[in-house]
Amino acid sequence: MTDFSSELSKRAEVIEKGFNSISDCKTNSYDLIREAMLYSLTIGGKRIRPIILLEFYKLCGGKDNNAINFAVALEMIHTYSLVHDDLPCMDNDDFRRGKPSCHKAYGEDVAVLAGDALLTEAFALASSTNGVAPENIIKALKVLADCAGINGMIGGQIIDIKSEGKPVNIELLKEMYLLKTGALIKSAAKIGCILAGCEDKCEYAEKFAQNIGLAFQIVDDILDVTADEKALGKPVNSDSKNNKSTYLKYLGLEECKKIVVNLTEEAIRFLDNFSGDSTFLKNLATYLVGRNF
Repeated sequence: MTDFSSELSKRAEVIEKGFNSISDCKTNSYDLIREAMLYSLTIGGKRIRPIILLEFYKLCGGKDNNAINFAVALEMIHTYSLVHDDLPCMDNDDFRRGKPSCHKAYGEDVAVLAGDALLTEAFALASSTNGVAPENIIKALKVLADCAGINGMIGGQIIDIKSEGKPVNIELLKEMYLLKTGALIKSAAKIGCILAGCEDKCEYAEKFAQNIGLAFQIVDDILDVTADEKALGKPVNSDSKNNKSTYLKYLGLEECKKIVVNLTEEAIRFLDNFSGDSTFLKNLATYLVGRNF
């Protein structure tokens, strides 16, 4: 997977160049918020969601770099969610990817506003997309809003909050994961298809994304127990400390590993419904399973 890691890094660099749009914001009198936004965006990450968006865009015949604004916007929304997740009123994590969380670096008040600004600016950026049919941009914006809102990521987060310290059945836990983690991954796959004018492929893209999104979260559950803090980039055993329900809690380590492998294999099969070269996406699905597994 060494060669694949290199390919992943190259694609991540394309996304990170798009962060320059934040540097261009007219914020001369309040640079602190821009600084906090960029800090949160640039402290690391594989850029998996925006990469998936661009890969499905290309897989469906999209050309040039017309989808980049949506890709960067998606990463901004993901980052805002992490900034808010780390707050003391949420998961209360002092570190993110081995560095101080935004609220530890800039204070809770600035962190809240940085998250809000990332979300707002994301939609401004996505809506300024060029080279794509306007009706497809509107459809893609609707998908992005749905997956980031109460029927997507926010819905999963509220289930998570209300379930702390309570017994949760495996079906509710699965729903939470599909929303909290999986919704933005699903939006990435669907938006890539929509921007390329291939709505007929959204069903397969969505199923691929749902599978790897669920697998991704289960792997997170596993790593929270098995990884060391340095490798994970944040405190370990935080789920247990916060009395959160996880797949590992109900099914055990070995069963969770089997589920992850099965979900990944099924996700890869959905890619066979595309006529383009899906090699990178197939390798990505396998890579996500193997990350310090």
